[in-house]
Amino acid sequence: MLRLALFLSLLVAVPASAQDYDLVIRNGKIVDGTGSPWFHADIAIKADRIAALGKVAGKGKREIDAKGLIVAPGFIDMHSHSDFTILEDGRAMSKITQGVTTEVLGESSSPGPYQGKLTPPRIGKHPQWTTLGGYFAVVDKAGVSTNVVSFVGLGTVWRCVMGHSHARPTKEQFEEIKKLVEQAMKDGARGLSCMLASPPDSLATTDEIVELCKIVKRYNGIFAAHIRNEGTGVFDAIREVIEIGRRAGITVEIIHIKIADQKYWGRMNEIVKLVDDARKTGLNVGANLYPYTRGNNNLATIIPPWAHEGGTQQMLARLKDPKDRARIKKDITTGIPGWYNHYTAVGGDWSRMLIAANSGYKGLTMDRILDARVKDKKNPPSDRLDEFLDLLIEEGGSVSTVYDHHTEKDMNLAMQQPWCSIGSDGLAYAIDGPTKRGHPHPRTFGTFPRVLGVYVRQRAILSLETAVRKMTSQNASKLGLFDRGILRPGMAADITVFDADRVIDKATYTE
Repeated sequence: MLRLALFLSLLVAVPASAQDYDLVIRNGKIVDGTGSPWFHADIAIKADRIAALGKVAGKGKREIDAKGLIVAPGFIDMHSHSDFTILEDGRAMSKITQGVTTEVLGESSSPGPYQGKLTPPRIGKHPQWTTLGGYFAVVDKAGVSTNVVSFVGLGTVWRCVMGHSHARPTKEQFEEIKKLVEQAMKDGARGLSCMLASPPDSLATTDEIVELCKIVKRYNGIFAAHIRNEGTGVFDAIREVIEIGRRAGITVEIIHIKIADQKYWGRMNEIVKLVDDARKTGLNVGANLYPYTRGNNNLATIIPPWAHEGGTQQMLARLKDPKDRARIKKDITTGIPGWYNHYTAVGGDWSRMLIAANSGYKGLTMDRILDARVKDKKNPPSDRLDEFLDLLIEEGGSVSTVYDHHTEKDMNLAMQQPWCSIGSDGLAYAIDGPTKRGHPHPRTFGTFPRVLGVYVRQRAILSLETAVRKMTSQNASKLGLFDRGILRPGMAADITVFDADRVIDKATYTE
């Protein structure tokens, strides 16, 4: 009892004789990231650490009056694709303005390693790098607004060894992949991440992923999985990553959990049960999501996996070949067992595909685009799929697209689960400068304020304290970042301040 009383006295009051601080935020409502109810307090910062929390009598070189505002830990974006945009523009404006202070990178395609058959990237005037550790060094030297955490991507290490081939790795080649994973873990990777819905990750077997995860486990890493099929194969895909977690003895994080095929809408309770049952056995399975019912991918994902072998140029050649084109069209309309088909997931409805690319089609839905293209031709193809394939060829095989493929009801149920946290699946962009481009999915600018404004204040799906926990300490604990995510003396001074009565997302699908 004496120790507890002493701790509480230190937390509540700091004597007037305390040294001055670099910053003092006064009079705020502290939502500390633990999920506990808010409380009034000041918070003092010295260098990059929280020095005091309570009634701070000392002075700050700078002081902020946060009366009526929420003071919370900086948000940790559990799923980000800012790997290269933060080197193009270190301000990371679309994230910093949301209150994000830490970005988690490396889903499937990580910023390292770049070795063997994978060419090191060239980003502006920054030096090229070949390892994940080399990337961290470049980011550190460049200076960026956010902290950076990264997984090692399964797709990246696979391509280092296998290139764009869809061939199975030999025993020797798989040993090379394992060595690359281990080196990345030594370099500071937080785990292995994959995107099993498309090649090259989809080429890896369950057994192979288990072997790689056993390496990651030795370095206290986790397995972050974009599952093989978020549509009609979603239940088996969830079971697969749970099996991988059990066999490798590793923590599993399901990336942007959802049911993305209208055929299975309304069955999120079954996915929740799969995760809950696994957790009851002692397996640490969690998930994250973004608070939107549309996902961002590419028109090229409508093309079946076999047609992607060899890279973009080989795919384009197949689109032009009459025999291959006929096979591609058949696979798009009828599907291939085990393949997540974006076209059938939205019921073949072109109006549920919105172009987000920085092209002449940006902001338009595919039905309008195809109608306009057909109208302008003297001899238009009778099949809309042919017109779609022609468009894809003209655009070089890649068109960023937003798909309307899951529901609020399912998403809300997942969001409320204690093991589900928040990640944007977006990039660090800006409304000016080199990273102003296209019509990005609104999650890039709006994820975290949308959770606070829509799902806390307007719809009461979550309490404020629970929402903040899902964006701070919950993600920190998943990643083993035990020095941040909670407001306490000695913790990292990653802090965001906002007005809970006004915070809201402004981003839309077209602006």
